[in-house]
Amino acid sequence: MTTLVNVPKNRGLANTNSGLNLPIWSKWIDEMFTNDLPSVFTSNFNTGISLPKVNIKESADAFIVEMAVPGLKKSDFHIDLDNQLLSISTEMKDENENNQDNYTRREFGYASFKRSFTLPESVNDSKIDASYKDGILSIHLPKKEEAKQKPARSIKIS
Repeated sequence: MTTLVNVPKNRGLANTNSGLNLPIWSKWIDEMFTNDLPSVFTSNFNTGISLPKVNIKESADAFIVEMAVPGLKKSDFHIDLDNQLLSISTEMKDENENNQDNYTRREFGYASFKRSFTLPESVNDSKIDASYKDGILSIHLPKKEEAKQKPARSIKIS
């Protein structure tokens, strides 16, 4: 059996039947993305924001949604309630312009996220409130009176 393709340890493909010194594709692609690229390519793709993680806690009288989103301001958030759908979103735009000598360099950045949750019928939507402190967005979702847990009690037999 003839070996047409040899797979070296670095997992790139090299043609063993050719006398040409062609680049190993995986190495070439790795170098293309790890070499210093102009910031116009890197700044728009690495904005530092991703879909934030959410903790949801339930107590006897409420649900609490906590979202870790450091580096933002209260005014950056949009919290909407449409029927039973709670949506939390933000949108940030960044535009930098440097004028030096005879050239202008402009860089644009954009980052956003949106998380949506369907609320249970037990939430009293008229009393929902939110706060933002130390990078944590907290949304308090109180339960309706009839949905709150009642303490355990003993029933006497007559």
